[in-house]
Amino acid sequence: MNWDQIEGKWAQLKGSAKEKWGKLTDDDWKVIEGKRDQLAGRLQERYGYTKEQVEQELKDWEEQSK
Repeated sequence: MNWDQIEGKWAQLKGSAKEKWGKLTDDDWKVIEGKRDQLAGRLQERYGYTKEQVEQELKDWEEQSK
């Protein structure tokens, strides 16, 4: 599933994203609202991930969301 599809189905997919990244707050999710760059930034901030780690996390989640 590509990110355009994820944005379109964000309401359904947000639950699985919340399970995967539980450190993100409800306020974080309101800001993210399906935007990949916002999610990436919040993951770096909350989890201390490098850019490469974030890209791998997002890629894995995208594959899992198919």
